[in-house]
Amino acid sequence: MKALIPVAGVGTRLRPLTYTVPKALIGIAGRPILGHIVDLLVDAGVEEFCFITSYMGEEIRAWAEETYDLPMEWVVQKETLGLGHAVLQAEREVAGNPVFIVLGDTIFEADVRSVLEKGGNSLGVMEVEDPSRFGVVIVEGEKVVRLVEKPDQPLSYLAIAGLYHITQTDLLLECLNRLVEEDIRTRGEYQLTDALSLMLKKEAAFRIFPLRAWYDCGLPETVLATNRALLKKVDGGRVRTQGEAIIIPPVYIGEEVVLQGSVIGPYVSLEDGARVSGSVVRNSILGRNAAVEGAVLDGSLLGDNTVVVGRSMSLNVGDSSEINFEG
Repeated sequence: MKALIPVAGVGTRLRPLTYTVPKALIGIAGRPILGHIVDLLVDAGVEEFCFITSYMGEEIRAWAEETYDLPMEWVVQKETLGLGHAVLQAEREVAGNPVFIVLGDTIFEADVRSVLEKGGNSLGVMEVEDPSRFGVVIVEGEKVVRLVEKPDQPLSYLAIAGLYHITQTDLLLECLNRLVEEDIRTRGEYQLTDALSLMLKKEAAFRIFPLRAWYDCGLPETVLATNRALLKKVDGGRVRTQGEAIIIPPVYIGEEVVLQGSVIGPYVSLEDGARVSGSVVRNSILGRNAAVEGAVLDGSLLGDNTVVVGRSMSLNVGDSSEINFEG
């Protein structure tokens, strides 16, 4: 089985972090977003990967090839014209073979192995309160009868959660090519949902499968919410001391982190080489070699090599920044 993972997004809503780090490589709970996704798929039995890149694609490729010893293919999406267009760029890589498509900016929990074993076309879904933000499925039993991209009215509360198991890949590619040839767009882009709708009209059958959890990583506040959710799963310890710091779990602490006279947690991820002195840090993510001194941070994202000195605050700061309120 081959996984197809589009990671071409610029991550505009996560700037300034994404000026220097591709969204897929932002660290959450001690692992890049893409690492969480690939790990789950490998555990489910996926053996091959195809990544669709664009913005900072070389950084993503370098990280993946250094981290994993897996068969990988790389496709460049020269124009970001939507998810359907992204998948079409990998036409040669997926033609004639089943493929499991996963968006590269969403962490999830699902029984992927069972989905692959059942075979057939299927879509991962999650019930949501506001369906207008998502593509949604309308079902009869487990059978999909209609797909609607970001409906103005709530036709269904089952959102398409960015996981697609497609066994009829030749038909999918035929429908994607039709979108481009006839310039059929939704909100200015070639949508995968529209191609799947064309497949339904050609009598392709789709089932749904539920996600146990679905973590959005598109905004600073949702990145922090995802960090909180994942940390709960890996650190259930008690309040403890580490060096000269008090640790209030759940917390992730990377390698060579230096803590002096500080309180860390709850819900904090400290990447490798981070340094915290005389500070309180909670509900935050500090990138590699980030440094905080004499400050109270809450709800903050600090990029790699960031330096923050003094004052209570909430920050979203890109790599190699320096903030000093002490003069």
